[in-house]
Amino acid sequence: MIRKIALAAIAAIAMNGGAAIAAEESHIEDVSFSFEGPFGTYDRDQLQRGLQVYTEICAACHGLRYVPLRTLADEGGPGYTMDEVRDYAGEHFEVFDPELDDTRAAIPTDHFPANTTAGAPDLSLMAKARAGFHGPYGSGLNQLFKGMGGPEYIVSILNGYTGEEKEEAGTLFYENTAFAGGWISMAPPLYGDDVEYADGHSATIHHEAEDVSAFLMWAAEPKLEARKRAGFISVIYLTILTVLLYATNKRLWKPVKKAAKEA
Repeated sequence: MIRKIALAAIAAIAMNGGAAIAAEESHIEDVSFSFEGPFGTYDRDQLQRGLQVYTEICAACHGLRYVPLRTLADEGGPGYTMDEVRDYAGEHFEVFDPELDDTRAAIPTDHFPANTTAGAPDLSLMAKARAGFHGPYGSGLNQLFKGMGGPEYIVSILNGYTGEEKEEAGTLFYENTAFAGGWISMAPPLYGDDVEYADGHSATIHHEAEDVSAFLMWAAEPKLEARKRAGFISVIYLTILTVLLYATNKRLWKPVKKAAKEA
């Protein structure tokens, strides 16, 4: 009896879970980013283009309050010098200084300023906080093979607008094929040719979306490359240690086993 009740409960949970996932089904496209895989690295030019898209478009509503400006010059980042970071910070951002009781131009030791004017979410950890890929009925198989898909989620959201609009309770919603439920309150932020890349790279909506998504991935995982290197070195060390331990074990126990057989 108890077994039947347990099986019925499990079946009900599975059905409800499947229905919930089906109701929130959205289209997330898979993007081949350079930083994917165990040996992937960030594309410095792409990070710089993504920073430009964030600065000129996204920063109007979204902040990066957990990202220090000085990290733009760190190894594994966009590849700027500290002088370039200083010029960038002073030109584009102002921060409130409690000692001055007033605002001043940002310097490398400051963080990207928060932006609460539009009530939009902070983007510091967006690429890690959102999952783009889901396995069947939430089994996590896609996460295992494709990763979490946070950058892909951002790309899909930025590319997912259909042009349809509707108004509910005084709020304007925009149809988006990547957003759960199909409608999002954020107006399309990209239209193509929104920025003029210094390297002459094409500034289509898709390219802009990929560039800013790569930059937001770096913002969420600035030490990604160092972590991969450390992991690879650790695997090599552990492999060597395993071989040595196995050989030592064989050498130590060989005379014992031989004596046991002779006895």
